[in-house]
Amino acid sequence: MPIRTAEAEWKGDLMEGSGKMRLGTGAYEGPFSFKSRMENGPGTNPEELIAAAHAGCFSMAFSAQITSAGHAPRRIHTKANVKFEKTDGGFAITSIHLDSEGEVPGISEAQFQELAEAAKKGCPVSKALAGTSISLTARLVSTASA
Repeated sequence: MPIRTAEAEWKGDLMEGSGKMRLGTGAYEGPFSFKSRMENGPGTNPEELIAAAHAGCFSMAFSAQITSAGHAPRRIHTKANVKFEKTDGGFAITSIHLDSEGEVPGISEAQFQELAEAAKKGCPVSKALAGTSISLTARLVSTASA
């Protein structure tokens, strides 16, 4: 398996400085700043990139779980909400909530929920973030045609 990389460079002090992040593949390169991290300024931030990684990883893991159970998922859509806040020990990612919906013909609600939980636990990004509280809401979307 290849080693994945990303890089970041910061110039200046914390409050007025700025930086750039770049994925090793070149698929994304963009700015980040104090305002994009602590407020709603333009650019990205580390927590947003973690959210993207977690949403992508969970969606793939969930699809794999569903496929292994004998179903063919049409679509898995996941949003990851990363909570970044000041704690007694400094700033920290204190929780992540995965909000996912899937369109999976022929699966029961119970099996869908069971596989969603298995995907949450088995997703490599969830494992890497095991020190953070991770919650999940999973909704099965009707696959009946209108």
